[in-house]
Amino acid sequence: MLFKRKVYKKIKDRKDKYAPNYACLLEGARRVGKTTLAINFAKNEYKSYILIDFSIVKKEILNLFADISDLNYFFMQLQLFTDVKLYERESVIIFDEIQLFPKARQAIKHLVKDGRYDYIETGSLISIKKNVKDILIPSE
Repeated sequence: MLFKRKVYKKIKDRKDKYAPNYACLLEGARRVGKTTLAINFAKNEYKSYILIDFSIVKKEILNLFADISDLNYFFMQLQLFTDVKLYERESVIIFDEIQLFPKARQAIKHLVKDGRYDYIETGSLISIKKNVKDILIPSE
């Protein structure tokens, strides 16, 4: 429990200082609690959150990443498909198992730049690096 509190505090500090300008990447070994930590953090620190688990995501959501040129449409559809209302600067979107869908990793730069919501990514960094061939990803 002590470890979780320390990590939680680090994420909270990061949110307070950098959230509008950077996504938070929780990387580590499998089955150590990254997703649980992200969800608990979202529940405690935000008005609402959307969890997109790329290991079980619906095709409709995956298709949204094919063209993110119209972010108003992207966010409207995301809210419709998940039945979660997003609030500007009060909501977070969690990309769980991000290494399974590199297009989402590529989109994060544009989503963060938009500034409406915060973002948390979870995944294994080794898997993320292995699965980004032929896409442009933001610098870490």
